[in-house]
Amino acid sequence: MPEAWIIDACRTPRGIGKKGKGALAHLHPQHLGSTVLAALAERNNLNTAEVDDIVFGTSWQRGTQGGDLARMAALDAGYDIKASGVTLDRFCGSGITSVNIAAASIMSGMEDLVIAGGCEMMSLYGSDPSQSPFMDNDNLHLRELHPQPHQGVCADAIATIENISREALDALAYESQQRAAAAIAGGYFDRSLVPVLNADGSVALDREEFPRSETTLEGLAELKASFGALADYPLNEQGGTYRQLVTQAYPDLVINHVHHAGNSSGVVDGAAALLLASPDYAQAHDMKPRGRIVAMANMGDSPTLMLNAPVPAAKKVLAKAGLELGDIDLFEINEAFAVVAEKFVRDLDLDRDKVNVNGGAMALGHPIGATGSVLIGTVLDELERRGGRYGLVTMCAAGGMAPAIIIERVDG
Repeated sequence: MPEAWIIDACRTPRGIGKKGKGALAHLHPQHLGSTVLAALAERNNLNTAEVDDIVFGTSWQRGTQGGDLARMAALDAGYDIKASGVTLDRFCGSGITSVNIAAASIMSGMEDLVIAGGCEMMSLYGSDPSQSPFMDNDNLHLRELHPQPHQGVCADAIATIENISREALDALAYESQQRAAAAIAGGYFDRSLVPVLNADGSVALDREEFPRSETTLEGLAELKASFGALADYPLNEQGGTYRQLVTQAYPDLVINHVHHAGNSSGVVDGAAALLLASPDYAQAHDMKPRGRIVAMANMGDSPTLMLNAPVPAAKKVLAKAGLELGDIDLFEINEAFAVVAEKFVRDLDLDRDKVNVNGGAMALGHPIGATGSVLIGTVLDELERRGGRYGLVTMCAAGGMAPAIIIERVDG
């Protein structure tokens, strides 16, 4: 089977995902996508007519994020019209899945040069909980078969079931902020980061906008839990609530609400992309690989708890790779909520000094469809900096799913 090589990776800074407040919120999502695509083309002297496909992840495919963002971003970036594009949705896991699908097309021998990535502008999101795709009043059968609450309510439910304290979750959130601050100060993200420009050429954003390095444990302890009121928000005329969806599947569970803005992922805008090539194409065009795709996997778990699939996904992808946990130098588990990362570390008995070493989404933000691609680039950069070999990336996704990938650093 041919290998799929990672030639390059880049991403935008993450801007605060709120209209009127975030530095990227005034831009069109196609512009964020075109920013990373243009950077890959320039940095690697690409003949874009030879790009077989562009696979992007975007979860909220509505309004300006609809209409096949990958293709429109490529055209906006000045790519040759021969470079096709497709946009997919695996909720939060979209940015890993885009890379996995791009790699699979190369490993199958069908394609030679593919770009994978994602874009999400959370500043475009609505604020009405009843608009959640999981609270569809027109499909009562699915709701009865697999009730799916809001993710924040799920996070609190898991923490309750696992008896994980708020203190432990706040400690992880504090560590995330400290690690992100150290990584930014050390320039660990610089290789992948590309500035976003306005239409007039001025800089819209060239640094991470979301991190709060001044965060303290005392400050986190003072924050009010966020999802108690949301759990009881009436979602339909019959008075249905997210709490009722949980108790439909777990009737004896009394949820302890422990997540808040400080130990949940940040709402941000951002985009990322990776350039993948077959060895034959790379060698013919003097492209030096930075990494290779070792294994990929997808896993489903409880749609009602929604966030528990990363652990079985990690085990599955390790088995596919023929590797053990001890072989992995660095892990990236998306910090959608603190309990996701905390449970991942506990269940797999991981060395915390190998997990999210440069902070995670609690500090840096989670641009949903882009995050997986961001994390793959982040772990590749850090493997190079440390001289490590293997990195494993996984994340929870709505519907109770988790994609996973293992990459290997290559001295090109």
